[in-house]
Amino acid sequence: MKTLKEQIIDSYYFRHACKKFDGNKKISDDDFNFILETGRLSPSSFGFEPWKFLIIQNKDLRKKLAPIAWGAKDKLPDASHFVIILARKISDMKYDSNYIDNFMKEVQKLPNDVVEMKRNFYKDFQEKDFKLLENERNIFDWASKQTYIPLANMMTSAAQIGIDSCPIEGFNKDKVEKLLEDETILDTSKFGVSCMVAFGYRENDPEFSKTRQSIDKIVKWID
Repeated sequence: MKTLKEQIIDSYYFRHACKKFDGNKKISDDDFNFILETGRLSPSSFGFEPWKFLIIQNKDLRKKLAPIAWGAKDKLPDASHFVIILARKISDMKYDSNYIDNFMKEVQKLPNDVVEMKRNFYKDFQEKDFKLLENERNIFDWASKQTYIPLANMMTSAAQIGIDSCPIEGFNKDKVEKLLEDETILDTSKFGVSCMVAFGYRENDPEFSKTRQSIDKIVKWID
């Protein structure tokens, strides 16, 4: 019987960017809720969760996405579940926003004195440490970086229960956001599209085995 570590490593070898899904196989509600839960429980900077997950199951909307999301064109017709991950913009993520204030008080349940202390620390971080307030795109890009944490966690948890996935950056951001806004799905004053990910079951095994650099090429120990 394999150890837990061996089972986890096996799931990393199993996971690949699935090119073609079997449209006849669907992920159960229980399994997909498990995948979403691993995304929900993911860490974020200051714990402010600058993301939202859109589960695109509507076939007509998937067809509209295909011409403007070239990286998803072959996945949209057959993926069991298709997710667009949104990142919050400066209107929500700036230190003095209503979102941040409400998050600290209502989600994190912080006392008022701690709220003010954390807000001041967050303000210094945004203004001085990362210089995020120099332009609006900085905040969105910072939030987008964080969305890759739940993205990775969801793909890994899917692999651990035998479900395939494919992360996608191949899309026209402006056109996808315009489509979602026209469909009254996206409030572009608060969110932008960060990335996409398809989930389902592979139609065929990958043609090539997983290739990665050796550990000594990517790790340097500083003793």
